[in-house]
Amino acid sequence: MPNHSIPPLKDPSLFKQNVAYVNGEWIMAKSGKTFEVHDPSTGKLIGTCPEFDKADTENAIATAAAAFPSFRQTTARQRARMLHKWYQLMMDNQEDLAKIITWENGKPLTDAKAEVAYAAGFFEWFSEEAPRADGDTIPASVPGNRVFTIKEPVGVCGLITPWNFPAAMITRKIGPAIAAGCTVVCKSPGETPFTSLALTELAERAGIPKGVVNVISALSNTTEVGAALTSSSTVRKVSFTGSTGVGKLLMKQSADTLKKLSFELGGNAPFIVFDDADLDIAVAGAIASKFRSSGQTCVCANRIYVQKGIYDKFASAFAEKVKGFKVGGGYDEGVTHGPLIHDRAISKVDAHVRDAEKKGAKVIVGGNKMPNLGTNFFEPTVIMGMNMKMRMASEETFGPVAGLFPFETEKEVVDMANTAEVGLAGYFFSRDLNRCYRIAEALETGMVGVNTGLISDPAAPFGGVKFSGFGREGSKYGMAEYQITKMVTLGGMGQPLQGS
Repeated sequence: MPNHSIPPLKDPSLFKQNVAYVNGEWIMAKSGKTFEVHDPSTGKLIGTCPEFDKADTENAIATAAAAFPSFRQTTARQRARMLHKWYQLMMDNQEDLAKIITWENGKPLTDAKAEVAYAAGFFEWFSEEAPRADGDTIPASVPGNRVFTIKEPVGVCGLITPWNFPAAMITRKIGPAIAAGCTVVCKSPGETPFTSLALTELAERAGIPKGVVNVISALSNTTEVGAALTSSSTVRKVSFTGSTGVGKLLMKQSADTLKKLSFELGGNAPFIVFDDADLDIAVAGAIASKFRSSGQTCVCANRIYVQKGIYDKFASAFAEKVKGFKVGGGYDEGVTHGPLIHDRAISKVDAHVRDAEKKGAKVIVGGNKMPNLGTNFFEPTVIMGMNMKMRMASEETFGPVAGLFPFETEKEVVDMANTAEVGLAGYFFSRDLNRCYRIAEALETGMVGVNTGLISDPAAPFGGVKFSGFGREGSKYGMAEYQITKMVTLGGMGQPLQGS
């Protein structure tokens, strides 16, 4: 059975209960209501958090609005120092933050430590990007005019984050917002709120001014809080990571106030292995892409297409790697994969496996729930003989199930890959340079990994096309999402020198 207790924290003050953070103060919901958060490995209670409602959210928005005029006047270098200090505090507390992530999310401690480093990297990156928010000088078409642009912060930002990366999904939104000079109201995920509160404690220590970063929580009232953020005329920007369905709703709610939006929505990533691929590299890439966080990432390989000439060899090598996984509680020694987040996730994964079997596919590894470990555990699974009639061909599984689809030609596989309504990430493996260009350009996705299964990097723009949303996170493009470009024209400037 999984280890039932969290290892002791070096700094217990990082674990906050029954409070949110507004205007530099740790407060409860005005109603006094709270919600429970449970360990996905054991089902045991971790703690409780405030159940914010519309009035609580509006108070946080007003706080962020009051802080904005002074914060936008800070220099880019001042904001850079704040972010870099926050980055350093995250790295100094990496072990404690990782323990909290594992406790509420379930991912193995090694993966949680890697997430903390990745998450902190956004603060480091945007601390370096803040002083480089340059405008342009533009040659004017009208004689005597001088045209230039300046970058300004968009204003108060509403940030809504998911549970699968409790630290990184927050830092890659807050980082560019702070760098640009914005203030934020961040709604933490109801399943994993404690990581965000630990990060907020470090923000306070880093010297982030009161009212600049406000972190609120809700579970039952999530819809109400989201509506408060999207309908407020004070909030000028909303960034959301989550499902396509919720993204559509938030976009409708934001229409009346014409907000600046960036949405990173659902994925259904194709992963293509051509006959000429290096088999070992392709297998390693598929393992990394498919089974990271037990398949609970938006850029996980969801449809693995393997050319027929290499299909059997790939399936055999891939299955052998999966057989070596160890599933268990995140704190247990040697565990490579933890639980899924809740029973609904288990039900969907099981339904996808049963659907594939019913329609002729063959499970060669795993395929079952693991009740001996707990209600949220599922065996890492490999399925051969997949076809386009199966649910996994069109639905995102979001779990540790790898379905292998055979194909013959480039045209065939690109057509299958592009049938999805979504277009977040895509991957393929080939040693033919011309093919690499052809396929990368043909895939209808916002990001493409060529001969790699890992594409996330604070320096790289992250985002999708089609029903996977719009906008980018990370990189210089991620900072632009929190800025407006103001054009200034000076007239009457082309006069002769005085005394001429």
